[in-house]
Amino acid sequence: MPTRRAFLASGIAAGLATGLATALPVMGQAAQAPSIFDPTPVSFSPNYATGEIVILPRSYFLYHVTAPGRAMRYGIAVARVGLGFTGTAVIGRKVEWPSWRPTPEMIERDAPYAKFKGNNDRMPGGPGNPLGARALYLYQNGKDTYIRIHGTTQPGSIGHNASSGCFRMVNDNVIALYDKVPTGTKVTVL
Repeated sequence: MPTRRAFLASGIAAGLATGLATALPVMGQAAQAPSIFDPTPVSFSPNYATGEIVILPRSYFLYHVTAPGRAMRYGIAVARVGLGFTGTAVIGRKVEWPSWRPTPEMIERDAPYAKFKGNNDRMPGGPGNPLGARALYLYQNGKDTYIRIHGTTQPGSIGHNASSGCFRMVNDNVIALYDKVPTGTKVTVL
């Protein structure tokens, strides 16, 4: 019977051989078992330009178009029911280890954010910040939508309706996406 160590080593070796190794955890994030939400190169609609991002919230996937008819698929967490965003935007800003403040609507709606009421406090960036390691800020017509594609301190939320509107990714995955997409990248949420 193979040991757990031998099983994991063979899986990592197979992943390295194919170029699809599961990323190592960032800042102590719990490693996730391989799943449908792991980054995967897939065939994709040729109707989208190379470099674009297409998000399908109902299936919990974000696609980064890498070539005509090809994309890298990432698992994501999406907004809780009634808080979702659809439409087209562009990445207007990119930030490593972003600071964060809940929106006024979040402060009113969610009891854990009551400590932000009546002040201008922000949570500094770092491993405990809900935006995780990277944030891509979505803009429409030059204005911030307050919707982000960002990392998370809750990797177990991937594949669920868990956020107040943003799209969460495992930190390793958002770092990879952040490094590949410039500001101005078109993002379509269907």
